[in-house]
Amino acid sequence: MQIVRVQDAEGRILYGRRQGEQVLRIEGSLWDEEGFIVTDEPVEVAELLAPITPPNIFAIGKNYRGHAQEMGSPPPADPIIFLKATTSLLDPGQPIVLPACSQEIDYEGELAVVIGRETRDVSVEHAMKCVFGYTCANDVTARDWQKRQGQWVRAKSFDTFCPMGPWIETELANPQAVTLTTRVNGQIVQQTSTADMLFPIAHLISFLSQDLTLLAGTVILTGTPEGVGMSRTPPLWLKAGDQVSVSVDGIGELTSPVSD
Repeated sequence: MQIVRVQDAEGRILYGRRQGEQVLRIEGSLWDEEGFIVTDEPVEVAELLAPITPPNIFAIGKNYRGHAQEMGSPPPADPIIFLKATTSLLDPGQPIVLPACSQEIDYEGELAVVIGRETRDVSVEHAMKCVFGYTCANDVTARDWQKRQGQWVRAKSFDTFCPMGPWIETELANPQAVTLTTRVNGQIVQQTSTADMLFPIAHLISFLSQDLTLLAGTVILTGTPEGVGMSRTPPLWLKAGDQVSVSVDGIGELTSPVSD
């Protein structure tokens, strides 16, 4: 099932089920234990929004072997966890705005996991039962600030630095064996199977949930593969007029223009 969050022609923000080119309105909360209802009422979509407004956005650093190597570091012993501000969330099709304080803006295509219920101290064996669905994300990063400060939150959290969407796919058959592709201006810059993750999704959820509560709607960005802009010669920094697309097999494609 593909679940979208939209603004309709009357200005209301609604959830719906995408069915072909039509969106059917959803009644009830996505996180209600009794479930939600997909009605037969079509929604006149005025704008497609980020598919979730998460209470937290957790992200994982260097979770693909190739990316760890291109960043000049050995594979981490444990998942590297950081947060992106929820104010960095960006709707599909809306522009990544280049901040005036940075000259080194990089893309990071990622598979994002949406947690479906409050989760704490879950085992690896039961972790996937806590997943609501999956979507595409771009962990946009100001590399100069990342290098300057050492910790990554500021570099990862500027406004518009977390494009997400276009929808949540709740029935991805095997999220640990899909191809993730990032394109800049139509050219492939990243393309890797999620099978290459150092820490699989179930491990990430279990690790994060130990003594830390994951609220329903929490998003986990599961890491980016090799091919980021800073690894290229010369570096491929994003510039005004560029277009970045992140696609994941079985989900769809998230496209964002870049502006100053």
